[in-house]
Amino acid sequence: MGLGYVEGVTHDYKRHGTTTLIAALNVLNGAVLAACKPCHRHQEFLAFLRKIDKAVPADLDIHCICDNYATHSQPKIKAWLATRSHVGTCISFQPTAPGSIRSNAFSR
Repeated sequence: MGLGYVEGVTHDYKRHGTTTLIAALNVLNGAVLAACKPCHRHQEFLAFLRKIDKAVPADLDIHCICDNYATHSQPKIKAWLATRSHVGTCISFQPTAPGSIRSNAFSR
């Protein structure tokens, strides 16, 4: 362990109050659908996608903008997207290449 690493590199590291926020914004009316989860795994993300699927009328498109965390491209997520009830469901990933501008994902 180096200086400044109290316990962050051990196998039994605890997050000590850190949470994962997953949120969706309805750009038509400004409504927010959000969930705070203790973990950042594909199970939590899939449960949130299902929550969005139930909350959004079937005639509206869903466009998700995610970071490139492996959770968002896990095989179970891809399988769910293949069987989704909303025809216009799309997931975009923010660029992570050095020097890339993250706002490009929003301007396309």
